[in-house]
Parts: sequence; C-alpha cells; structure tokens
Amino acid sequence: MTPDAGLRAVLLPGLAALPEAAWAACLPDEAEGWRYHRACEAASGPPARPMAAAVFDAAGLVLAVPLFRLAYRLNTPLQGRLARLAGGLERLLPGLLEWRMLGVGSALTERCPVALRPGLADGARRHAVAALLKLLEQEAKASGASVLAVKDLAAPEAKWLAPLLREAGHATVPSLPVAVLDLSGMDEAAYLQSLSAATRKDLRRKQRSRAVLRIEHRDSTEGLSAAIEALYRSTQQNSRLRYGDFEDLPPGYFDAVTRDAAGRAHLVLYWVGERLAAFNLLLLQADRVIDKFLGMAYPLGREHNLYGVSWMENVRFALATGRPLLQFGQTAYAEKLRLGCRLVGSTNFARLRWGPAQPLLRAASPWLGFDRWDPDLRAARRMAGAA
Repeated sequence: MTPDAGLRAVLLPGLAALPEAAWAACLPDEAEGWRYHRACEAASGPPARPMAAAVFDAAGLVLAVPLFRLAYRLNTPLQGRLARLAGGLERLLPGLLEWRMLGVGSALTERCPVALRPGLADGARRHAVAALLKLLEQEAKASGASVLAVKDLAAPEAKWLAPLLREAGHATVPSLPVAVLDLSGMDEAAYLQSLSAATRKDLRRKQRSRAVLRIEHRDSTEGLSAAIEALYRSTQQNSRLRYGDFEDLPPGYFDAVTRDAAGRAHLVLYWVGERLAAFNLLLLQADRVIDKFLGMAYPLGREHNLYGVSWMENVRFALATGRPLLQFGQTAYAEKLRLGCRLVGSTNFARLRWGPAQPLLRAASPWLGFDRWDPDLRAARRMAGAA
C-alpha cells in the first residue's frame, strides 16, 4: 500500500478481485470489460504475482488497470529478414535482447483498459496516477522487471494519461493501429457501392463460396473446444507475421470467454460438409462488433474464400444488430484498407528502471515501434507519400 494524498494503491490477483459494478461504473458497456478480463484470468490460471492494480480513496475505487508480465524480446516488432537476423543474434548471445517486463494493459486486448472514476478533477486524477506509478515501480523492483510499460494506450484515455506518463519519464513507442469499418447510414448495398469497382467485383465473386458452406451462429464452444483451438493455431502457423507472446492465447481461452462473457461473445462457424473449416469470435458492445479472432483450416479456408465470406457475414451481422462499427485486429492491413476500413492508432509507453539507459530508449523508440516494421503499413505509407 502506498498512501498518497489520501489514496491507497494496492496490487490485486486480477480484476476479478474488484466488484464488477465498480469497474463498470468507470468503463460502462465495454465488450472487453470486467467479465472478459475475468475470463482471461480464469483461462490463464492462478497468477504467480498480482495481475491488477487499483487506487482507492474513502469513497471507493478511483483508478484500476490490469497487468501483464512477460520476457519481452526487443526484436518482437521486427518481421521478415530482420526478424531472422535478430533471431540468429539472440541464439549466439542468449538473453541479450530479452528484458523482463511489467506491463499495464493486457496481452489479450488491442486497447489498454483504464478504469477511472467519472468526473474526477485534474488534480485528483494526477494524484491517482502518481500513486499507481509509485506502486508499479515498487512491484517492478520486487519482481525483477527491468521495464515498466503501458501497452496500446488509445483515445479517450490517451488524452489525459499520455501527458502524465511523459512527465513521469516514459518514452513513447509506436504501436499497431486497429482497423475500423464505419457502416453508419448504410445497408449492404450501400457498403458494397462504397468500394472500388474492382474490390466490389472481387468480394461478390468470393461470396459464391457460400453455396457450399453452412454458416452457424452460436454463443458457446460446446463440443467444439479442441477444433476451435486447432483452427486458431493453424491460422497462427500460416501467418507471415509473428508477435511472440502477444498472440499466444492461454489454453481454454475460447471456452472461458464464451462462458464468462455471456451476452458479449458470439461465435460464427463455417462448415464444409461435416468439417469445421473456420470460426470467428466476435465481441459485442452497443456501437460495434469487434472481430476478435478468426481461425481457419488451410488450404481449405483459401479454397473456399473464407476470409471474404466471413467479412461479409460480419457486415450483415453488424447491420442486422444495429451496430454501426466493425472493429478488426492488428494484422492484414492491406486487405482491411481495401475493404473500406480506417486505421485508429494507439501508443505504447516504456520506462527502464535503470535510469541512465532511458535516453537511449527514447532515441531508439522509432526503431522499436511495431508500426515501422509491419509490411502492409510500410506499403500504405509509401503509397500515401507518392500520392
């Protein structure tokens, strides 16, 4: 506990140790809310060290965040040939590129969830953040973490928290954006019409595969847990990009999320005959559908154009349920931009516990950014620069 301006900062086993109502009062109607985090914590098993931090005053919860821990490899953002070269260096000099990290946020979300009491004055907010950071510094020291990081800070929290993190000495490290498709005021025909003629023709052609598919909507993994996890691993193995621990799910993740986040989690299954060829985990909130994970069998998925089929199925689902936004994850930007998405950015923040090295981190931060090395984002920047 770290008393500061009448505040009490504490470490918790996880967000499940907080009352759901206290979290929801700060972050209402979040698909990746308290129940989602409770499900992730349940899938991960009992933690060896605390996995959440909270700040209280006499009236109750002021500020809370989930925590994650990992051995972070500096070469994690690198892709392709550079990743292979860094991997070779790591094999020659084990441990050179690996730093123990205490992170604020979650490896299982694309946005850092920060629960802050609504209406808090600027001064009180500043004191709460100071108490939180003091506690996290103590925990980083006690656990031997050399880096304290904040993962994927985005609007609206970034507006007030980013300046406080910079004041506390954190360097900014660019992260990967999420892709958002805005369907406001559209129906399916209007969405298709908003695309280029070539894209519209291609997407319509791919929909012919629906004739041999059976598409099932359900809210449970019952009887399909092993098959769904196998499809997720298949998609990982066939991806040209790798982001290490940030894309590894705990065993039982899909079971836990569909069970504990009931009403917020939705599965779409794609069958070819009696074979499950693909699944899509969607998370639901009032204004959006979050396309959380897509897993498919290879080469079956490509043969039946399952990416294109699932894209339009999600468009129809969002329109049918009155949700104007479709949000997609941090990969395959070229296709998502082609299909009408805009990119919404976020930022990582990092501070080394060995103070003299912090200026080096700040100088190197553009090279450590995830967005710098994603091939689709690099191509999009080149095209924008040429335009």
